Amino acid sequence: MEQSVLIAFLLTLFAGLSTGIGSAIAFFARRTNTSFLSVSLGFSAGVMAYVSFVDLLPAAVSSLTDLYGVKQGTLYATLSFFGGIAFIMLIDRFVPEQENPHEMHKVEEMVDESSSGVKETPEHNPRLLRVGMVTALILAIHNFPEGMVTFLAGLKDVSIAIPIAIAIAIHNIPEGISVSVPVFYATGSRRRAFWLSFLSGLTEPLGALVGYFLLAPWLTDEAFGLIFAAIAGVMVFISFDELLPAAEEYGKHHHAVYGLVAGMAVMAFSLILFV
Repeated sequence: MEQSVLIAFLLTLFAGLSTGIGSAIAFFARRTNTSFLSVSLGFSAGVMAYVSFVDLLPAAVSSLTDLYGVKQGTLYATLSFFGGIAFIMLIDRFVPEQENPHEMHKVEEMVDESSSGVKETPEHNPRLLRVGMVTALILAIHNFPEGMVTFLAGLKDVSIAIPIAIAIAIHNIPEGISVSVPVFYATGSRRRAFWLSFLSGLTEPLGALVGYFLLAPWLTDEAFGLIFAAIAGVMVFISFDELLPAAEEYGKHHHAVYGLVAGMAVMAFSLILFV
């Protein structure tokens, strides 16, 4: 049990720290590889959607029907699935649209230093610091349930948790860029933009710890059935509401679709290997 908890936590930590990859890209790079990000985001959406519909939700239905019968167990799994969707929708609903970290940005928006060493940005204003801080805070709040999702999946089945962690990690990379850009505009400092963006991803392992200490006493087969159905709902919503639109915005339509199909194919073959 202790080993499974450690593995689940390390997977969640990996997913959260990937925000720092996006932060580093924004710190060091001068151009955004939009084609790569588009395919990667589509890939992540494919992994999440496929594992949700083909593995997590059927596993939840199977577990709950064993306990409650076919009709009642399927009902509970379905309600939990849409409950997960409602949960993540509520979180997004309370995010101010103009400060939403899922509004895609590019590294090119972060203008270089002038010859005098001063950051030259078209909108630089120190009073915008609050906007940058709020943007980082919003991402931190949004990452919290994703950390719980990765961790709880890791407790139940590491073979499922690994692709989930990779998919969430890919999804966090452009978020790191998207937080760095407004923070840079707020402060004029790439360094501060990097650290605020990086730290916002650490709420994923925090979500894992809170999820474990709050839910550990109730992690029965019934609870895992309900949780897995809810996780499936959360990931389906993230795929359709965040990842695919972001993939379209960063690149061409076909880039997103090719990534989506590749993600589903990789997930399908990985599930076959673990059967």
